[in-house]
Formats: sequence, structure tokens, C-alpha cells
Amino acid sequence: VKVRIQKLLSSSGIASRRTIEKWIKKNRLIVDGKFAKIGQIVSGSEKFQLDGDLLAVKLHHTNHKYIIYNKPINEISSRSDPDKRPSIFDNLPKIENSRWISVGRLDVLTSGLLLFVTDGSLANALMHPSKQIIRRYAVRIHGNPKKTEINQLLNGIDLHDGVAAFESINIVGGSNTNEWFHVTVREGRNRIIRRMWKNIGYDVSRLIRIGYGPIELPRTLSVGKYKKLTEKQIEALYFVTNINR
Repeated sequence: VKVRIQKLLSSSGIASRRTIEKWIKKNRLIVDGKFAKIGQIVSGSEKFQLDGDLLAVKLHHTNHKYIIYNKPINEISSRSDPDKRPSIFDNLPKIENSRWISVGRLDVLTSGLLLFVTDGSLANALMHPSKQIIRRYAVRIHGNPKKTEINQLLNGIDLHDGVAAFESINIVGGSNTNEWFHVTVREGRNRIIRRMWKNIGYDVSRLIRIGYGPIELPRTLSVGKYKKLTEKQIEALYFVTNINR
């Protein structure tokens, strides 16, 4: 079987295609003793090395793993950090011959649902804008937005990187000084929820992701803990992305 190097390594759970392309551009990835090229066709029988370390590449990775993690605030979404801040990867179970791929990111002050998989093709599909996978958030706002302002968020806010809109927004509680909403969007642009509210004059004081596609954050999953997805949940992820398992 001949495939592009990014597809082979991502489907083997090594890393996302975007990360692999970065490795190639920086000459960190070597195939049979030569620097890899983006789009290079490989069979899987080659010797792959990253920074001199041998990579375990499997053509048909049938033993993929899938977990849901309840991210605390103050954890970064990168694997390493010059300031030594805690990472979302610190509390995940160790796996051999593969690596966890985060399905999207949450900023350091956002908590809640993060999916981790070893199937790079699935991760890419779940994040890709063309798939329009729905994301659900619980948001606490300083202040009490008017109906007209809520309608603005539903009709579309013009941000510097394009128009953004909530697919739905429902008030779920609050007080004189703040209100809680459940909102849904179908994209993962950087800090999009906070920026939309800021655009109409409101600060987000709490932001929790409570759903991603068919997966909901379990009430029983403590902050900083993870659990394996059920077979039914895994099948649902492949179904909504329309890719083969």
C-alpha cells in the first residue's frame, strides 16, 4: 500500500498531519536515512526516525485508543512549555508505540471536555472545518445581556478573522451580576466564544466545554480525570465524520 507520509504517520497515531508537516519542514523527520519530504509516498516498511529516535509505524493500526478528559483551568494545550506550566498531556495514561492526539484545543482558562485519540485520521476529521462538528459550552457572563444582544450573537458577529455566530444559545441560570448560558458553535477558531461576547461588551468569567459532536461531558467525571470512551461512543465519532474505522 502506497500512501503519503503525513497520512501514514497520522493514522498510526504518531501525530497530527499538521505536526508531521512541521517536523518535515524543520528536517526533524528522516526516512531510510534521508530527510522526509511533504507528500512523499511511502509503504510503511521504511525506517522512520524523529530527531534520531526510531518511530513505530503500523500500516493498519487496529488497536486505537479513545478517551475523554475533563480539563482543569490553568492547563495548557501544548506538550511542553518554557514556563513549565502543567499540560493537558500530563495526566493521560501512557501508551506504547503511539501518542495521544488532542481533538482541538482549549485555552488555559477554559475547562471541560477534551477528546484524545490515537487515530490521526479521526482527529483531523473531527477538527476539520468542513465537517461542521458541533461544540457545546457552558458560559458565565458578567452582566445581563438584552434580547437584542442575544440575537446579535445568533445572527453573526463580525470578528477580525471573519463572521462568527452561535447556532443556539439558552439561558440556564444567573443572578443580578452574572448569567449562565449554554451555547453551541460549529467551529473551533481560537477563543471564539470569548471574542464573540467581548464584541458586544461582555466578559466571560467561566467557560466550560460540555459537548463535542456526539460526546457529552459526564457529570461523574472529576476535573483532571479521564475515562475510556464506550464502543457506542467510538462508533458515533466515526459516523459523524463519515470516515472508516
